[in-house]
Amino acid sequence: MKLMRIIWHGHSAFELQDSLTTLIDPFILGNVMCDVELDDLKPDVIAVTHGHSDHLGDTITLAQQTGCKVVAVNEIAKYLQSKGVDALGANIGGSIEIGNVRYTLVPATHSNGIDEAGFGWDAGSPAGWVISDTVVAYHAGDTGLFSDMALVHEMYKPKAVMLPIGGRFTMDINQALIAVKMLKPQLVLPMHYNTFDVIKADVGKFQRMVEEQTDAEVVIMQPGDFIDI
Repeated sequence: MKLMRIIWHGHSAFELQDSLTTLIDPFILGNVMCDVELDDLKPDVIAVTHGHSDHLGDTITLAQQTGCKVVAVNEIAKYLQSKGVDALGANIGGSIEIGNVRYTLVPATHSNGIDEAGFGWDAGSPAGWVISDTVVAYHAGDTGLFSDMALVHEMYKPKAVMLPIGGRFTMDINQALIAVKMLKPQLVLPMHYNTFDVIKADVGKFQRMVEEQTDAEVVIMQPGDFIDI
């Protein structure tokens, strides 16, 4: 049986290898946790959750180097198109199909914007991605806790979820625990923690709470680690 391989490259950057290779939020250069160089990455698709520099990251450089497609909320897609990137836009609730993979934008509660040399670009709504291939995976992006995570479970039933736990700018471990209870996944991959001092989190405590209070397994990854699901 073919499996989806999920690789963590630190912070919120994940590489999903299935019928296509999808890179999510490729913050590579400047990411002290990252295990790879730009030249190591050969994505078919880059999925961007929002425009902040630690998520949009190196999207433009990678897309220009590889010729890959980029999927993003419509305003970010238009910005990327202005840079010569093959970007496809959608909005919350909409899907983009590339090959056998469906990319669906779902809500996130966060701010958004693109800062370029002091000029602020409108980046539309922040989002999460539900990526449906051999299995279904959900990358929440940067987000606070919100009750419609229950709808993500009801509509898509993701097997694996990638959730921020660092607090300050996103959910902390206690809020992320509630998110897991709503999402009901088999696997939880924590992200967006310990990259910077202001997002320090006790990931071991998060793992214990989730596994004591839900049926989900928390996989604590180091940059470069992967899991096949």
